[in-house]
Amino acid sequence: MPSTASLLAGPRAGLFALDAGVDPSIAAPPASTSVWPIAILGVPFDPMTLASAVDRIGTMIDARRPHFVVTPNVDFLVQAQHDAELHQILVQADLVLCDGKPLVWASQWLGNALPSRVAGSDLMPVLLQRAVERGWKIFLLGGAVGVGAEAARRLAAAYPSLPAVAHYSPPLRPLAEMNHDEIVARLRAAQPDIVLVCFGCPKQEKWIFRHYRTAGVPVMIGAGGTVDFLAGRLERAPMWMRRSGTECVFRLWQEPRRLFKRYAGDLLHFAPALLAQLWHLPARTAGKNPPTAAATSAPMAYGIRVQAAARFQRDALQSAFLFWSQTVEQPGHCLIDLAGVKTIDSTGLAFLAHWQRHLAQVQRNLILFRPSAAVWAALDHMRLTEHFVITDGLTPGPRRHERERVAALPFAPARGCGPTQPKSASLHRAHRP
Repeated sequence: MPSTASLLAGPRAGLFALDAGVDPSIAAPPASTSVWPIAILGVPFDPMTLASAVDRIGTMIDARRPHFVVTPNVDFLVQAQHDAELHQILVQADLVLCDGKPLVWASQWLGNALPSRVAGSDLMPVLLQRAVERGWKIFLLGGAVGVGAEAARRLAAAYPSLPAVAHYSPPLRPLAEMNHDEIVARLRAAQPDIVLVCFGCPKQEKWIFRHYRTAGVPVMIGAGGTVDFLAGRLERAPMWMRRSGTECVFRLWQEPRRLFKRYAGDLLHFAPALLAQLWHLPARTAGKNPPTAAATSAPMAYGIRVQAAARFQRDALQSAFLFWSQTVEQPGHCLIDLAGVKTIDSTGLAFLAHWQRHLAQVQRNLILFRPSAAVWAALDHMRLTEHFVITDGLTPGPRRHERERVAALPFAPARGCGPTQPKSASLHRAHRP
């Protein structure tokens, strides 16, 4: 069994491209003192408005490194309940935007309200206007034959200063039978800044995850039916329906055959799953909890060791915002001791997931050390155990001879590390308390 020291020795070769410097688009959570990420059915959502989402995408483009963005709605989360690959992709995405009023309501019930719904179709006008201002090139990938061409024509008419919009509609085939090399070659030849992948969920997310690094595009966005809206094949619901959360009724009226079964199934699965999360990870406020000892940190040879406080919940994290904002920016690896955590909520889990994503991007490890029974139960319920390196090793810091060893690292699944299977390493799971 690998020791804690070997885990802290460094990422295993081959899991990450060795790039110099830090990608400026990798934002260490949280981004402000008032909002924190929130996990809903095991998927950590970024607290974003339309404006801040476009700003983040702009930062990704400026970085000139591959990123991918997902816009999960209720159907995504329901599918991810039984599709482990999709769940992993949603957890590891560079930006996770909330596409649906029901998810905003769910975040409120979980004690950490998302700022707003950021649907792909709402994002497009703001993103297109920014593309005009910044000269970004856009590629439309997917849709029925002729739909991409019509969408490009309409965009050229509506935004005369927008660089020419390239498009390609691959033959309608299962994911395994698609000509991936041809698609990637088209993208590399066009050299766009943004690719809107419109294959539908989960096909588009899986295609993006397997190819976004090879394609070398700064930003790929799973855009679903956006190309149909841009081409005028589908109409948006009236604004009052979008604001009230009843747009699904309008969409059902447009496509009853396709959507009725899906909406009914989503309701039957989402409601019980959300109730279960509310039961296992209830929202708590500071007024209902006695004060506890504060979290502490200490510099170590490998980076930093953090001792978490008894409550790893939104109000406790917010009260120590300065501590956490400084801690996540520390260079090196991080070992967080969770042995004393008695309660953890959906915000605490999302914060850990974002922290792990941040460190993985800069080729560092986040080690969950000695997680308590409460933490284990929360990770299990949200199906997040396989997304972390977890150890109960007796030596929290590397000894001299261990630092010099070259040990295989059972690291968290690499992002975009293979054409067929995103999980590339089995994890060491500690003995439970």
